[in-house]
Amino acid sequence: MMSRSDQTPDAPTPASTATGGAAAPTPGSELVPQDGELGETVAALTDDDLGQKSRRRLLGRLVGQVRARGTSSLFKPKAAVRWLTDTVAEIAPHVPIRDRETLRRHFDGLDGDALAERLVRNAVRATAGVGAAGGGVAAVEWAVTPTLLSAPVLLAAETVAVVAIELKLIGELHEAYGVQVPGTAGQRAMVLLRSWTAQRGVNPLVPGVGVGAVLGTAARKELRDRLLRRFGRNLTTLGPFLTGAAVAGFLNGRATRGLGNRIREDLRPPRPAIGD
Repeated sequence: MMSRSDQTPDAPTPASTATGGAAAPTPGSELVPQDGELGETVAALTDDDLGQKSRRRLLGRLVGQVRARGTSSLFKPKAAVRWLTDTVAEIAPHVPIRDRETLRRHFDGLDGDALAERLVRNAVRATAGVGAAGGGVAAVEWAVTPTLLSAPVLLAAETVAVVAIELKLIGELHEAYGVQVPGTAGQRAMVLLRSWTAQRGVNPLVPGVGVGAVLGTAARKELRDRLLRRFGRNLTTLGPFLTGAAVAGFLNGRATRGLGNRIREDLRPPRPAIGD
């Protein structure tokens, strides 16, 4: 379920986890977590008040959780992209989205554009922090032992974390502008995932948004393409020592700022014409 509660600094309360009976695995999805542990870690990483030390610790936990489930698919390009697509869809309902009233309480009564700007600023800081944390992890691993084999695991973990932060940003920008995304928690998660893929705001009046929203074949292909581009950009994390951290942090933050600005343009109420 998508949590709509507030979060506390450095000790975030993750959204409730999804558990269920075993299902037949689909090709390329053998690494997708079924017990909600990865979803809990990702939910914690989206906290915009998280300190960098805690962010690095959580990213390290996320890398460990991915590695513990086996990493063979991450070394095969097509299978790796399928894994990313399945995992992002799996964790999307765990991303905590605060409602408008909670956001206003958390940000001292800010609303509309002022609230949206604060949300974008915090998300930029969070994704930049993930890039810096990932670069730091890479620097330590490269210095200690030849771990080229762990590179896909780190890149996958960083990509999932950044997407989760941006999904939270999109959901909360809609709340800030009073645009309600209809449907159940799981359906809203799929709508926001489609919004992230298109890099556009959600129009609740468009057919297919809400109750019937699912991640169909065409939407999954678009999501795979978007994730492939994001995964490739995260290669900067692997730059020598801490230079990778600096570049990855900058590129993550710039991309999040661009996404936030595009979503805001779609959601911002139209300005009245002069003389109205």
